[in-house]
Amino acid sequence: MIPDLGLLSLLCALALSALLSVVPLVGIHRQRALLIRYANPLSYGVCLFVTLSIVLLGYSFGIDDFSLMYVAQHSNSQLPLFFKLAAVWGGHEGSMLFWLFALSVWTALVAAMGRRIDVLINVRVLAVLGIVMVGFCLFILQFSNPFERIFPAPLEGRDLNPMLQDIGLIFHPPLLYLGYVGFAVNFAFAVAALLSGKMDAAVAHWSRPWALAAWVCLTGGIILGSWWAYYELGWGGWWFWDPVENASLMPWLLGTALLHALAVTEQRGAFSYWSLLLSIFTFALSLLGTFIVRSGVLTSVHAFAVDPDRGIMLLMLLGVSVVGALVLFALKVNTQSAAIRFSPFSREVLLLLANVLLSIVTLIVLIGTFYPMLFTAFGLGAISVGAPYFNSTFVPPALLILFVMGFSTLSRWKSISSSHLKKVILPVGLAISGGVSFSLMFEPFYPVVMLALTLALWVILGNLMFIQPVTLKRFGVLLAHSGVAITVIGITLSSYYSTEASVKMGPGSEISLGKYTFHYNETRLLVGPNYTAEQAVINVYQRGEIITQLAPERRHYTVRTMMMSEPGISWGLFSDLYAVMGEKVEGDYYALRFHYKPFVRWVWGGGLLMMLGGSCALWIKRRGRCTRSGEEAVI
Repeated sequence: MIPDLGLLSLLCALALSALLSVVPLVGIHRQRALLIRYANPLSYGVCLFVTLSIVLLGYSFGIDDFSLMYVAQHSNSQLPLFFKLAAVWGGHEGSMLFWLFALSVWTALVAAMGRRIDVLINVRVLAVLGIVMVGFCLFILQFSNPFERIFPAPLEGRDLNPMLQDIGLIFHPPLLYLGYVGFAVNFAFAVAALLSGKMDAAVAHWSRPWALAAWVCLTGGIILGSWWAYYELGWGGWWFWDPVENASLMPWLLGTALLHALAVTEQRGAFSYWSLLLSIFTFALSLLGTFIVRSGVLTSVHAFAVDPDRGIMLLMLLGVSVVGALVLFALKVNTQSAAIRFSPFSREVLLLLANVLLSIVTLIVLIGTFYPMLFTAFGLGAISVGAPYFNSTFVPPALLILFVMGFSTLSRWKSISSSHLKKVILPVGLAISGGVSFSLMFEPFYPVVMLALTLALWVILGNLMFIQPVTLKRFGVLLAHSGVAITVIGITLSSYYSTEASVKMGPGSEISLGKYTFHYNETRLLVGPNYTAEQAVINVYQRGEIITQLAPERRHYTVRTMMMSEPGISWGLFSDLYAVMGEKVEGDYYALRFHYKPFVRWVWGGGLLMMLGGSCALWIKRRGRCTRSGEEAVI
């Protein structure tokens, strides 16, 4: 009965989405105020029924209703309750329902907060979001129905994938999807602006907070996913240019460019074409990320579906959305005209340069991610694109972006005076001396490390020294830009100065790695709620004194009959010690791998600062205290 109600709720959501996509537009066309006023109630109705649907699916997980195929495939009676609830979005069907749920929530928020927006623009935005929801409702009902029954119902479920039985799963996918789906609002604003024949400062002002909110959520999702992969998968690294990780990086890069383009359109009335196209392509990359994860076209530990029919349908949704929006852009773009003057040394030029560089690095990641697939599709054989390609092509423009960021608080609209340019001498000097000194502390010396550290310090010092007067808006810019710099420092130092050793160890054996000595004490046998485990207890010594203890595990999940490694990690502000327990090789001896990871924690600390900075800026927008003066900071 409960699953039937969930399916019925989904059908009701489809019907209301169809009405939302048609009725308000008909009202605008026929100038019928009554039809226009239906937009908000229909938006709330869709959100209500989709929310009811996902709640009923969660209830089915909670009561172990294995008559649902999705529950039987992704849960088990021994699974802890909080993992049962997280399993709602742990598989393909549930994640697509959560995608729709996130979109319905964003749509309801647009309706609720649209009182200060032009009525016709707001109604068009809601109608476009309704069209997108119709597409995803049809996709879920036809190809990814989480309420499909199985008869006879099994007595026990298959259990959730052990890789996903972690607290990171509870928060990572929801944040990531909220970020992905949030850019649909900007896509809808772009289409609404094209339908109305104008993309002016007012539309950019209404659209920008939604881009900022989506960017904050996507940043959180990426950082949490990277952290989860680090401590759960046993790679010992923060990033491996995995195709699915690239799928979330691309909309984040283009979304960052969108934020800055909207800022120029809002403040100066320029870059309207940039704002429109970036809104379209950022959402397109969000859909592309969903396609990558759910189609099976690329191999990844994060890709959960291999059904080609689902992939084709997602590709069709992507094609219809992007092609339709670009055709509309081609037909309507000539209605735009602007005569905004600014000098070659101005904030406008700096932001233009930043947007060009962000677009270039996005294209680099896109090519590296999809080139192997296209190479195979055209029958040219198999090829892999790995870290060497990304590092050699991505790093140079990324360093240029850091250089541009250092001028952010120094820059001014229209032109930068010579007196302001002279102010860069002190922070540049401090950054160079600090970068050189910092890089000389590590061996061996790498020029690229010195350059990256110097530019990162330039970003931090440039923002610190020219943030006067201190306002919450400017403080948000400082946090966000400094977060990027801190992340770069963590990426650089952990990439170049990490060390590792792979050995065979048993009780009583030792190994040295740098200044640390690892002593294997004993092997413990553990019993968890739905697994058994072997745990190695390893003392870590420095200069003869014990400083920490590592406890890596090998877990055996009985239902899935899978083995998983749980790393043992000693966390630190400036370095991590990391141990991974492998197969038993002989007697009481196991294969073990030890890592020393300097400054790896800064990767995620910088991401948290970015989120905090974006949240500060969003709070200012929400409170309506955002100044429109020429001295406003830009994030």
